[in-house]
Amino acid sequence: MLSLTTLTASAAYLLASVLQWQYACAKRPDPRLKVLGLAFIAFLLHGASVYQTLHQPQGIDLGVFSVSSLITWLVAALVIGSSLRQRIDNLFIGVFPIATLSLLCAAFIPYSGLIKPYEGGLILHILLSVLAYSIFTLASLQAILLSRQQLALKQHHTRGLVASLPPLQIMERLLFEMLWVGIFLLSAALISGFVFVDDLFAQHLVHKTLLSLAAWLIFALLLAGHHFLGWRGQTALRWTLSGFILLMLGFFGSKIVLELILHS
Repeated sequence: MLSLTTLTASAAYLLASVLQWQYACAKRPDPRLKVLGLAFIAFLLHGASVYQTLHQPQGIDLGVFSVSSLITWLVAALVIGSSLRQRIDNLFIGVFPIATLSLLCAAFIPYSGLIKPYEGGLILHILLSVLAYSIFTLASLQAILLSRQQLALKQHHTRGLVASLPPLQIMERLLFEMLWVGIFLLSAALISGFVFVDDLFAQHLVHKTLLSLAAWLIFALLLAGHHFLGWRGQTALRWTLSGFILLMLGFFGSKIVLELILHS
């Protein structure tokens, strides 16, 4: 059942991203209804796959592959939901293949690490962390897309990708809205971690904690710079990607080392 769900969701994701790519390159008429239909089917099946990989008889599997599948599922939900409000369908081109890869890894790469039950407070901390990572993933993709849009407009390229995007001001506003939501969730995740985790600076958590705090500081400085100094464009892109890389290194880097390399 897991294999069928995973393969069907992956096929729907990839077909939707291919259709959207062809439209962005001006190679076919607008396939919006088909793309959204495929995206919705893939999202539902992806959610079923996430549930099956996370919930095990011994408890919850928070391995690197199952959590990455959960994060990309949430990112897909955010992109699909946002596309109904603003025309940002071209984010599908980057989000859906990544979701497909994480989905396949979670379903077909065996993970023999520790699976255990978690208490309510710790589950809240994990949920807030995953939501924050998801928002910042989407913000990073948005920053890359915004940067390409600005570059194309400077070079007077107004066809293809640029023509299918919302105006530059809307794209920029969406980016900083995502960053504000992301830093709120990351702040809540850090606070809940200090409250519910026994020792955030224990040997196996210190790198994750320090890198998450460093990422929080970068995002806070970016938002302050945007508000008081008008930072945008390439400056916003560099700061957003820097914070995102630190955040991903803190989470996935430590999990890969602890769960895969040391376990082997």
